[in-house]
Amino acid sequence: MTIVHIVESLELESLPPGGVTRFRLDMVRDGMGEAIRLPVIVVRGGRPGPTVGLTAAIHGNELNGVRAVQELVATLEPEAVRGTVVAVPVVNVPGYLANRREFNDNVDLNRIMPGAPRGTMSQVYAHRFMERVVRRLDVLIDLHTASFGRVNSLYVRADMRNPMTAHMAYLQAPEIIVHNESADGTLRGAAATAGVQAITVELGDPQRFQPHRIRSSVAGSLEVLRKLGVVEGKPPEDGQAPLLCGRSYWVYTDRGGLLEVLPSVGERITAGQRIAVVTDMFGDVIREYEAPEDGVVVGKSTNPVNQAGSRILHLGVEGLPSGFPDPSVAPPHWPR
Repeated sequence: MTIVHIVESLELESLPPGGVTRFRLDMVRDGMGEAIRLPVIVVRGGRPGPTVGLTAAIHGNELNGVRAVQELVATLEPEAVRGTVVAVPVVNVPGYLANRREFNDNVDLNRIMPGAPRGTMSQVYAHRFMERVVRRLDVLIDLHTASFGRVNSLYVRADMRNPMTAHMAYLQAPEIIVHNESADGTLRGAAATAGVQAITVELGDPQRFQPHRIRSSVAGSLEVLRKLGVVEGKPPEDGQAPLLCGRSYWVYTDRGGLLEVLPSVGERITAGQRIAVVTDMFGDVIREYEAPEDGVVVGKSTNPVNQAGSRILHLGVEGLPSGFPDPSVAPPHWPR
């Protein structure tokens, strides 16, 4: 039987080299006084190297990343690993158990990072996750999906001004890369502030497993590990280069009704192209929407029930600003 250790902290340096250790990490106590524990898998390699984190389900209904983390860890041979891989298949345990995005006090954990040592339950949970896991990392790959009622392409959000995170994003071989500075309150932003090189990978749709998205994520994360020297192997064959977007934003409705979004995810659209139609309960068209500018559909709404102010689609505007590093080129100070 596999041993799972119940701990209050991760002492990575004390773990035996060349092994896999499974933990349940104490985080907070619920209203019954029972511990909420975080599942953590640590692969400590036989040789020293960087510490790489893989996290999923900070939003509890974003499940593709859960399986991707499990499958990636299963490929690793600890004796051959250089460095340490810290894998957290589910960050938001209460949200996961409730099939919902938020923590159990209705707060989005990915909006309150790095949390607070004293405060609400979600703030304390976020703080302890940062202190007990994230601050021990050199590199973080944070896996997400779209939220309820929306679908995503396979895309990466990263600070493309940073040669490290730009190259990590490129190695994921996504369909789209969006330049996005690390926002306050996000795990990626808090990790960056703590000196961790972090990217966000969006793997398709919520509340389901999509094998093709999972395979792509595992392959991309393994390529990051390979380039970091954590694992060995041959580079993948050259595929289609990702679309690089210097900015992106959501287009919203201003009328309620039944919403139909017309373009497909990943489709290029042009300024003035019809992108959505809203009808009333009698089937009459009451509003049509056009693309405000040329771009690519990064994600879109699939929920027809549309209140005024609902999302239509996530529009990526192609092209990185001049002076940004070439994401296909590894920076000179790669953490090996």
